[in-house]
Amino acid sequence: MVIKWGVLGTANIAKGCIIPGMKGASNCELYAISGRDENKVKSFQQEFGFKKAYVGYDKLLEDPDIQAVYIPLPNNLHKEWVIKALKAGKNVLCEKPLALNAEDAKEMFAVAKENNVILMEAYAYQHSPYIAALKEDIKSGIIGDIDYIETAFLTQGYVEDIRIHKETGGGAVYDLGCYCTTMILSLTDSEPEYVKADAEFNDNGVDVFTQAIMKMKNGVRAAFTVGMLFSREWDSRKDRLYIHGSKGIIDSKVEYNQAGELCYTISVDGKETLRKVMAKQNYTLETEQLGRCIEGGEKPFVSPEFSIKNARVIDKVLEQIGY
Repeated sequence: MVIKWGVLGTANIAKGCIIPGMKGASNCELYAISGRDENKVKSFQQEFGFKKAYVGYDKLLEDPDIQAVYIPLPNNLHKEWVIKALKAGKNVLCEKPLALNAEDAKEMFAVAKENNVILMEAYAYQHSPYIAALKEDIKSGIIGDIDYIETAFLTQGYVEDIRIHKETGGGAVYDLGCYCTTMILSLTDSEPEYVKADAEFNDNGVDVFTQAIMKMKNGVRAAFTVGMLFSREWDSRKDRLYIHGSKGIIDSKVEYNQAGELCYTISVDGKETLRKVMAKQNYTLETEQLGRCIEGGEKPFVSPEFSIKNARVIDKVLEQIGY
């Protein structure tokens, strides 16, 4: 079954990441594109081959042939347009973070249930075989019981960008920290007993460098560091995942949302083993997975329960830093 998709917006992430990934999905048809700028909409249609183009988001939602909608709008617009799309009977893949707080997330999933459609948060990296391999190694007991997880996502400073403005739901925690919190939740399968965090803020009132520590209810301690602070003089970024177990260590420098040959090291008794995982484009994987859910064969890999749990963690971090 091929799903007819509509893309609600012409954001950079749609152009550079999601739409190319969707083009590679075997069960996806790039059916319609919409936006507020007519020239941009026509440019997207020409570049990616959308069958239809609409100026205005409502017009796309009125198209009865569209079965699924991808929403890459600024964070502060997610709730409004997700709910409109769900009420229009569309299945929805919404860019992360789905909502600005856990209560909004709950409301959005409730609307999806009421309208008998699917809502999934777009954490493409969670669909990667790299994550599956990490979980398999942890479950195997090769490093014993997890004591501690540390992850980091640091990028360059932003000058003029929606991600550094509070009115659009910007900041390092919303933009980058959500990757770290989902990684921790996914690998521990637990929730925080407590969270402590601190941050550096910019003149717009959003965090640009944040660190948090937490103790999970299952006893695992975790920490993350996120920031938009590196120099713009050259293209720089740092991603890190460190998992300390009672018998050994997993160490990875794989960037979030990467594809290709991904490697991490397992160290036990002074011996290192290099794991290599071949990963398809994550954005393709999440598109295909939601398509299979719509067809009726699967449940969303990023479940409503997981998204709400993660939103609660983000709420706690933002409360701690005084966002």
